[in-house]
Amino acid sequence: MTAVPLPLGFSACGVTCGVKDPSSPKKDVALFVSDRPCAAAGVFTTNLVCGAPVKVTRGRLPRSTARAILINSGNSNACTGEQGLADAEAMTAAAAGLIGCDKLDVLVASTGVIGRFLPMDRIQNGIAKAYTALAATADGLHDAALAMMTTDTVPKLSTRTIKLSGTTVRVTGVCKGAAMIAPNMATMLCAILTDADLKSDDAAACIRLAVQDSFNCISVDGHESTSDSVMLLANGAAGVGPGSPADLEAFQTALNEVAQELAMAIIQDAEGAHHFVQIDVVGCRTREEAFKIAESVANSALVKTAICGADPNWGRIVSAAGYAGVPLREEEVSLVMNGYPLYENGRPLPFDAAAVSQSLRDHREVTIGLTLSHGSAHVRYWTSDLTKEYVELNADYTT
Repeated sequence: MTAVPLPLGFSACGVTCGVKDPSSPKKDVALFVSDRPCAAAGVFTTNLVCGAPVKVTRGRLPRSTARAILINSGNSNACTGEQGLADAEAMTAAAAGLIGCDKLDVLVASTGVIGRFLPMDRIQNGIAKAYTALAATADGLHDAALAMMTTDTVPKLSTRTIKLSGTTVRVTGVCKGAAMIAPNMATMLCAILTDADLKSDDAAACIRLAVQDSFNCISVDGHESTSDSVMLLANGAAGVGPGSPADLEAFQTALNEVAQELAMAIIQDAEGAHHFVQIDVVGCRTREEAFKIAESVANSALVKTAICGADPNWGRIVSAAGYAGVPLREEEVSLVMNGYPLYENGRPLPFDAAAVSQSLRDHREVTIGLTLSHGSAHVRYWTSDLTKEYVELNADYTT
């Protein structure tokens, strides 16, 4: 994997403290620290059953003085009542004491098994160990990405650089996620760091836009988790920010690209998946209608199993579009899969079923294009197929 650098002024690390298993060598505490105050903002799960870290961090954002993001994997600290809240607060206080900042300036996130109390003695030791291991290097960031993982098979990192007023600015992100993935958002955590100079309100607006067409456009199983968190820290170490509309657009584009690359990496790593599926819905009246259709297709178990079995059963796709809650007529819908036109303006087209099936079998990446005749709004959405391996993994793994 190509090394992914940190933006200026940031350090990171990932260490092992035994949250997942006292005997496991897997890293399970990640720490990201800025050497100066940051503008910070975030987007979180809309699940009404949410983890204690979500409640704690959401209440601290947006802010202009954040210094760190602290993440543990192996235990989500969700559905843990008052003790869970106290434990999340204690985690931020421990990190703040080492960094030398207010605990309110430390953001916290947890991922893993639901309904178990954190082993706080191990967590406290892990935080101290992490602070000692901080490094302003690509290796430090890579270790942090590893420490965020649960059922992920690979760490997920992305970076972009742009020029603002002639000065290089970097946007770098890491995330985790492989299942319990659904819009608004998913069982995924993401930390995005930039050395651009942003106001906290601008950071909040930028991260909301970035999430809209990335983490909110992916689904593995339609299950929205308790812990979803995307956090942005902007520390201004580059000495320049988006001072003009053109600069702001350039920064937003870089942020969007990082978020989309990370979101796609989640689907590429979906639990047990054989296929990475891109769904493009075009020609709608509004983005909301396009999104509803794409989401309906992506979450259909019948569509997902057909793709798994290399069955060009286009009726399942068209049917899923029909129950998405968007007013439409069959005559207004056309469908293309892997470049093969299958259905046009409400009529089936003759096609070589064996060739389309072979195309699905031979290619990990599958494209589904649905075209309506309502307008110009569109959405791109990513999902995976549904496999026997997914069922077996989730039948055996406690979430």
